[in-house]
Amino acid sequence: MHTPPSFSPAVAAAPRQSALRTALAGLIGNVLEWFDFAVYGYFATEIGRQFFPRSDPTAQQLLAFAVFALGFLARPFGSLVLGRVGDRIGRRALLTLSIVLMGGATLIVGLLPTYQQVGVAAPILLIAMRVVQGFSLGGEFTGSMVYTTEQASPMMRGLISSSTAAGTTLGFILGSGSAWLVNAALTTEQVSTWGWRVPFIASITLCVVGWFLRRGISETAEGVKASAIRPPLLASLLADWRPIVQTFGIVAMTNAAYYLTFTYAVERRKSLTGEGGEAFLLANTLSLVVVLISKPFGGWLSDRVGRRRLMMALTVIVMGLIYLALRLMLFGTPRAFISGQILLAVPIGMALGLQGAMVVEIFPLRSRVTSMSFAYSITLALAGGTAPLVSTWLIEKLGHPLAPAYYIMLYGALGLALMWPMRETNARPLDE
Repeated sequence: MHTPPSFSPAVAAAPRQSALRTALAGLIGNVLEWFDFAVYGYFATEIGRQFFPRSDPTAQQLLAFAVFALGFLARPFGSLVLGRVGDRIGRRALLTLSIVLMGGATLIVGLLPTYQQVGVAAPILLIAMRVVQGFSLGGEFTGSMVYTTEQASPMMRGLISSSTAAGTTLGFILGSGSAWLVNAALTTEQVSTWGWRVPFIASITLCVVGWFLRRGISETAEGVKASAIRPPLLASLLADWRPIVQTFGIVAMTNAAYYLTFTYAVERRKSLTGEGGEAFLLANTLSLVVVLISKPFGGWLSDRVGRRRLMMALTVIVMGLIYLALRLMLFGTPRAFISGQILLAVPIGMALGLQGAMVVEIFPLRSRVTSMSFAYSITLALAGGTAPLVSTWLIEKLGHPLAPAYYIMLYGALGLALMWPMRETNARPLDE
């Protein structure tokens, strides 16, 4: 009979566990975490109507996306607190704590009263829950990337750690599929008033499964070693300034393009057509399956050809395709919409699949979870979570419907400049 993990410092690591169990442990928490973020993004229009004063529809959508971005802005704080848990107590304790926080906050979002029922308390409560979700995500995503990379054999780090990235996409697929199912089964009025709540409430099942799955995982040898070092927080962040900046270059463009393609584009099409958007949600779900398949392929290929070389090539490909793909998604038929998404799905998926191992490998053991979580969270707060908000703002201010494409290209150019002087990472020992 398994017992819940202790939250005291780890003292010994169990023998290396199976690759399958490691992959599942990294995957499950991210399915839950990103299911919630996806569902919120897909129902942003409905949430805007329910939790903010009646005003211009564009203003409501901007407010809803602003709260979406706020969840990402809370990630750096979660990364510092939960990252310290991962470095000082153990990776296992971090992963258990983060899934409980996220599951509870997600359930509460589905039960919150509306603005019409309780007034200004409604958006305040919504913001509070988004902050808790973002806080937990600050430790979950990077904590699971560190855990899976450290548990994997050196020649399989890219492949095994891609399970964490695959979990995010599987969460998005479930979120997109849930949104499509709700829109297909209910009327527009039903979706707007109560149907959007169903996926949030149903997500508690993922939390329970994740809790039981993670109860029996073993601590990594690197986690045990790191728990005995305990460097000061500020000193660690200052010492790790170079990999923190490099993380921005590796991660920013791909994640901004991901949210632009699979969250913003769907909501934009729904607002342009004035319909529930079932066809676009279904197309989005199918495209995310392509991303899901591409992620382990990207991780596997990076184990063989090198992560830096492959990541730079994929960055150039996304930069070259983004303008055409965005045009197809925003102004084409549903068939053109899915074509535009698939153009980006393969390179984005491959890049996301290899990024986990690449970023883990550039951080030293002494503060790996804390510094990496902080770097990743800052990057996603600036480039990922704000992508729908910035895209909406750019179009409104510049009057150019494809302005977000140039925004992605700018991040790509910055990423190439930061990755160019880097050395290859996939042969680096992780115990130093």
